Amino acid sequence: MSDARRHDDGRAFFGRRVSHKLRGGREATLAALMPKLRVALGDGAIEPSSLFDVGVKEAWLEIGFGGGEHLIARALENPDVGFIGCEAYIDGVARLVGEIEKNALGNVRLYDADAIRLIDRLPDASIARVYLLYPDPWPKRRQRKRRFVSDERLAALARILKPGGEFRFATDIDDYAAWTLARALRSPDFEWVAEGSSDWLTPWPNWASTRYEKKALREGRTGSYLTFRRV
Repeated sequence: MSDARRHDDGRAFFGRRVSHKLRGGREATLAALMPKLRVALGDGAIEPSSLFDVGVKEAWLEIGFGGGEHLIARALENPDVGFIGCEAYIDGVARLVGEIEKNALGNVRLYDADAIRLIDRLPDASIARVYLLYPDPWPKRRQRKRRFVSDERLAALARILKPGGEFRFATDIDDYAAWTLARALRSPDFEWVAEGSSDWLTPWPNWASTRYEKKALREGRTGSYLTFRRV
């Protein structure tokens, strides 16, 4: 794996990049549209509002969008919000690019490498909401250092979130839910907004289920939906 797809400490926060060769049509669409949709890091800070063809009132970030089901649903229902989707898995990027073209969406931009590299270039208080949905749980004890959620990365998210902005996290792995909750609760930058069990056992309004959630449900696992507010 090249340095461009690793974080500075040398550990990748995702596994494989490609599962199989893309079909010809999908590969052609990816090649044609990604130059316009891709967020280029360049040399300076990246102002989210400058990325979009349409005027947007605020920007939301989804880290690891998988097949893009959730991101597309949110972008369609919020045309005045700019969406930045991060995903290193090329199959998922290609799938989402096709949906962006089909729906003629001008409020979505993509970053197809390590999300931390993009986050590090975003200005302070420039993002209104961050989603991390069904990330790789890295379940083995020796793998847990590769989980996206850590004290350091929560601090990075807190930096880019506006005061009152939200970090929304979903997983079907109880250990990862507890892991994330413990780190968020000890962070000085976030507060957990749940008032009762239904708040973390019920998806957010207008929830668009992802393929990973559907797989979990088929296998008998239910999700946890944690919302943390930037203080």
